[in-house]
Amino acid sequence: MLNHLWLGLLLTAVLVGGFTGRLTQATDAGIKAAETAVTLSLGLVGVMTLWLGLMRLAERSGLVSVLARALRPVLRRLFPEVPPDHPAMGSMVLNIAANMLGLNNAATPLGLRAMRDLETLNPRPGTATNAMCTFLAINTGSVQLLPVSAIALFASAGARQPTAIVGTTLLATLVSSAAGLIAVKVLERLRVFHLSPEPIPIAPATSAVPAEASENPSQRPPLSLTRRLILATFFVCFAAMAVIQANQPSTTEAVAAGWRWVHVISVLAIPFLVAFFPLYAALHRLPVYEEFIEGAKEGFPVALKIIPFLVGMLVAIGFLRGAGVIEVLTRWTAPVLAQLGIPSELLPLALLRPLTGSGSLAALGDLIQQQGPDSLVARMGGTLFGSTETTFYVIAVYFGSVGIQRVRHALWAGLIADAAGILAAVHICRWALSP
Repeated sequence: MLNHLWLGLLLTAVLVGGFTGRLTQATDAGIKAAETAVTLSLGLVGVMTLWLGLMRLAERSGLVSVLARALRPVLRRLFPEVPPDHPAMGSMVLNIAANMLGLNNAATPLGLRAMRDLETLNPRPGTATNAMCTFLAINTGSVQLLPVSAIALFASAGARQPTAIVGTTLLATLVSSAAGLIAVKVLERLRVFHLSPEPIPIAPATSAVPAEASENPSQRPPLSLTRRLILATFFVCFAAMAVIQANQPSTTEAVAAGWRWVHVISVLAIPFLVAFFPLYAALHRLPVYEEFIEGAKEGFPVALKIIPFLVGMLVAIGFLRGAGVIEVLTRWTAPVLAQLGIPSELLPLALLRPLTGSGSLAALGDLIQQQGPDSLVARMGGTLFGSTETTFYVIAVYFGSVGIQRVRHALWAGLIADAAGILAAVHICRWALSP
C-alpha cells in the first residue's frame, strides 16, 4: 500500500509541477520537508526519554496492569488478539487518555510505546497486525475533550467565545472515532487485507520488563495503610490545586464556565502524571531513579528509527504542496464537496489536515483571519481541525518506530475516520452554532 501511495504522490507532484512551471518550488519544499522531518524526529528524543522512563515506573509498580484490568471488558472487544494482562493494554489506555486531553507531548511517546508493546505479539515482522491497525484507527479519530491548538488560535484572533468549538469538536470526534473503528473492523475481514495463518511463534512480551526484573508486577502486595494515606494526601493536594487553578482570573476569562474543569484537567494532567508515577513506584519500594533511567535509555534509539520513515512521507507531501497539487485538488473537488454542504473556504484545510499538522494549523489560522474568529465557517474549520488527525504523519511515525512497511487497512480506516470527521464538523456546527 505505502509503496504505491508514496510513488504516486511523488510522480503526481513532479508531473503537476513540471506542467505548471513550479518544479523549483516543489524541489525547495521537498528539501525543506526533509529538514523538518529530521528536526521533528530529534525533537522527540527528549519527550520520548521522559515518558519511556515514566512508563517503566508505571509498569514495574503494577500501575499499568491496574489500568488495563479496569478497562478489560472494552479492550478485550477492541483487541481480541492481545492478552488481557499484556503491557500493551496499559500503554494504549494511557495514550488514549492523553489524546482525549489534548496532551500531544505525552500522547505520541505513549503511543510509540504501545506500538512497541504490540510488536512483541507480531508473528509477521514488517506487517501490521489487526491490533496495530485498530490502535491507529483509534488515534486517527481520537476523541478530543479540549482542542487546545484551535482554541489558542481563536483566542489570539480576539474571538468572543474561543471555546465555542469545544462541544462541537467533542461530538464530531465521537463520529470520526466510531467511523474509524467500524471501518477497521470491517476492512480486516476483507480478503485483500486478511492475514493467512503464520507458523512463526509469537515472541514473549519481554521488552517492557527485562530479565533482571522478572517478577510479575500485577502480583505485587497491596499498599499498607500508611502508604495509602500518603497516596490519598497526594490526591487531596492536586484536588486543591485544581480548585485554585479553576478560580484563576486567566482561566475564568479564557474558558467558558461549562468547560472550565476540562481546561483545568488539561493544565494539571502532565504535572500529575510526572509526580504520580514515581510516587506510586516508590510506595511499592522500587528504586525510582534507577528504574526511570533504564526505561529512558530506549528514547534515543526509538526517535532515530523514525527518521527515514518520516523523511520519506514528509518529502512527498512537501513536493505536493510546492507543486501546487493542493490548489489543483481544491478547484477540482469544489463542486463535489459543495453538494455535500461543505463550504469551499474549508477545502484547503480539509485537504491539508490528513497530510500535515503545521500546514493545516496555518490554514486554520488563515481561515480565521479571512472569515473572522466568530464566523460560522471559522468555527467549522476549528471543529474540523480538532476532530480529524494527520493520518499520514501518524502512520509514518507509529509504524516507522517498529519497522512496519505493510500497513494493510490502517490507512483506509484512518482516511475514512477523517472524512467522517470533516462531514460531522460541518453539519454539527451548522446545527449547533447557526444563528
